Amino acid sequence: MAIAALIGPATKLLGKFIQDKDKKAELAHKLATMADEHAQQLALAQIKLNTEEAKGNWFQSSWRPLIGWIAGFSLAINYLISPICAGFGVNIPQADMSVMMPLLLGMLGIGGLRSLDKIKKVDSKK
Repeated sequence: MAIAALIGPATKLLGKFIQDKDKKAELAHKLATMADEHAQQLALAQIKLNTEEAKGNWFQSSWRPLIGWIAGFSLAINYLISPICAGFGVNIPQADMSVMMPLLLGMLGIGGLRSLDKIKKVDSKK
C-alpha cells in the first residue's frame, strides 16, 4: 500500500522540522492512523462492490462458485485422481497449478471472511 510505505519517511521528516515533542507525537499518530483509515475505506468499497455484484441474475451471481468448483476439481485431479490412476498404469495429464493455486487460495481467503461472518452471526444476505 502506497500510504503505508510513506508513513516511516514522513515520520522521520517530522523530527527534522518540528521541535515540540507533543506536537511531533500527535502528527506521527495521525500519519499512522491514516493508513488504517485508507485500508478500511478500500475494504468497505470492496464489500459494496461484492454486494452489488451479488444482486444480478443467476449467471452474474454464480461466477465465483463456478470458479471455486473448477479450482477444486483441478486440485483434486492433480493431487488425488492422477496419482491414484498412475498407480494403475493410467496416465492423466496434469494442469499447471501455478496459475490455479493463487486463484484458489484467494477464494479460500474470501471464504474465510464468510466464516467469520457466520461466527459473528452477521446476516450477509440483506
